[in-house]
Order: sequence, then structure tokens, then C-alpha cells
Amino acid sequence: MNIVTEMSETPDRSAAKAALATLRAWAETATPAEIAALDPAMARMLAPADYPALSRAYPEDFTAGDNYRASLPDLQNGPSSLIRGAQQLIQHVGISNFRLPIRYRSREGGDMRLETSVTGSVSLDAEKKGINMSRIMRSFYRHAEATFSFEVIEAALDDYKTDLESLDARIQMRFSFPMKIASLRSGLTGYQYYDIALELVEQDGERKKIVHLDYVYSSTCPCSLELSEHARETRGQLATPHSQRSVARISVETQDEGDCLWFEDLIEICRRAVPTETQVMVKREDEQAFAELNAANPIFVEDAARLFCEQLLADGRVGDFRIVASHQESLHSHDAISVLTQGETFAAQSIDPKLFNTLFHVG
Repeated sequence: MNIVTEMSETPDRSAAKAALATLRAWAETATPAEIAALDPAMARMLAPADYPALSRAYPEDFTAGDNYRASLPDLQNGPSSLIRGAQQLIQHVGISNFRLPIRYRSREGGDMRLETSVTGSVSLDAEKKGINMSRIMRSFYRHAEATFSFEVIEAALDDYKTDLESLDARIQMRFSFPMKIASLRSGLTGYQYYDIALELVEQDGERKKIVHLDYVYSSTCPCSLELSEHARETRGQLATPHSQRSVARISVETQDEGDCLWFEDLIEICRRAVPTETQVMVKREDEQAFAELNAANPIFVEDAARLFCEQLLADGRVGDFRIVASHQESLHSHDAISVLTQGETFAAQSIDPKLFNTLFHVG
């Protein structure tokens, strides 16, 4: 039987206390879902009467001493009994897009500080719960003020492999590298920015140093060029071949022996292979020159892959490599793509299904 007691508009303290006692008596047999359905704030109201009063003010003067830090719970380094899911080795676990300014050296000997996005990961043994990811960041900060090179990346990798007690590890740093480029005929110059990534991979005790470069160029279709010339010659019909902005992602394993492969060197290798790089500063004579340059170098996507390959094979500083090219068609509503690999480092039967989506160059 339900009993409804008429309450006054302003109940006093004793009435409120009695009502709370009634709620607590009901909560002893109610489920958490029933309590939440009654009122989401009810769980706090139904806390035991002796529940401690907690401070809601931020303690600005509190200092975490050694003993206090030692008492803090650390679930990531907990026992294997805390592992959820299959107790299996994880090949890579870490952080992505951790950003900080890093100094780089140019081929001419100068230094520049560039915003860099860091991805750092280590392998995780099957019996370990997890890693403290902040240690990866701390390892990087210990070396961030030095002039950056693969040697400093190795020092950072050594640090967090030791800190995290891991066998395999990987560091990748992405940045935009500026290089001043002259126009074709007018004498103007402007900065071209190249998306570059440095990668250091250690697996089974072997380290590999890899440089990734996105090279952006114009590709004029050889077939379309011939058809356009055919229309001019046979029918006096004005026609233009189609060309499009294209991107090649060049990934090379660098050799430790011999001369350094500078960023500028890899860019020039690409430019020798496919000279129709997109332009920075142009006047009318430069635009005309670019049209002539494209007509002198028409390429299918297969041609582009082989031309890049030819130049990379000729450079003794380059080990294994991969070329991924995408011609983002102005004729078709789809793109033309090619992938060419040399050596075991980049050989793979499967590729990321979103790989070619990442090749679009945003100006």
C-alpha cells in the first residue's frame, strides 16, 4: 500500500532528515539502475552517513614528495592478472603527434628550428599490462635541445627502450622542410615546403634509418598529348592535353657508410627523375616555361615510378626503397597509382587501405 504524506511548502530540518532516512531504507534493496533511474544525483545523496566530507578547493600549496609519489597507484605497471583481452605480444604501443620544436641541419651547414610531430612506440611483452607513455615524451625532451640527427634519435630511442624495458622500438618525426627554389625563367625565388619524416626502427636487435619524402609534381598524360597533337594536325582543332597535380612518396633506407644523404639531396634526386615539380613563384614567362617543361616530360604513373627508381638505384647512399605515386586525374573521377619497392625493408603483400588518401597535397 502506498502512503502519501502531505508536506508543507517549506519542510524543516527534521522532515528532510526523515525523508533521507526513507530514501536510504529504500536504496538498501534497490539496484544501482533503479537508483539512477529515479534521479542521476541520487547516488551521492544515498552515500553512507559517515562518508567523509571532501574538499572542493584546489590545494595550490600541496607538494608531492618522494614517499607520496611512491604511494600513487600505477595500473599500467600492474601484474599480468590485470590484462584485459588476449595475453599477447603487442608489436607497437606508444604516442602519436607529440609536437615540439627540433633543430635540423641543412646541407649548407646552417641550422633551423622546425615544429616536429613525433610518433614513438615500443613493443610490449605478452605478460606486461602496459607502459607509462609519458616516459617517451620525457626521453625526447632530454635530447630536444641538441642539433637533431639520426644519432640523437638513437639516443632518445636508447633512453626509452631502457626506461620501458622493451626489445623493439620505433621513432618517427614528421616536419615541413623549407627550401628556396628559383622560378624557371623570371629569376624569382620562393620557398617550397617538403613533407619529410625521419624514422628509426629497431627490431630483433637490428636498426634501420629511413627517410620519407613527399614530392609534388605535375604529370602530363602522354596519350592525351598525342591525341591533342593529332587533332591539331589532322583537323586544325585546338586541343590541350590533360595534366594534374601528382604526389610521390619516396621512402629510402639510408646507408651508414659513406656520405650523408641530405634532405636536399633526396629532393634533387626526385627533381632529376621528374623535373616537373610544382612551382612557387611564377610570372607569365614562367608559366609558359612550365607548359613547355610538361610537354617535354609527359609521364604515365608507371613512368614516374620507374624514373624515380632509376635515380635511386644510381645513388650509393640509398639502400632499400619504396615509391608510391598518385596521379590525381583531371580526366577521370579516379586516380592513377603505382607502387614500386626495392629490397625487403618495404616489401609487403598488404597495404593500408587509406594509404592513397594520404597522398593528396593541400596547398
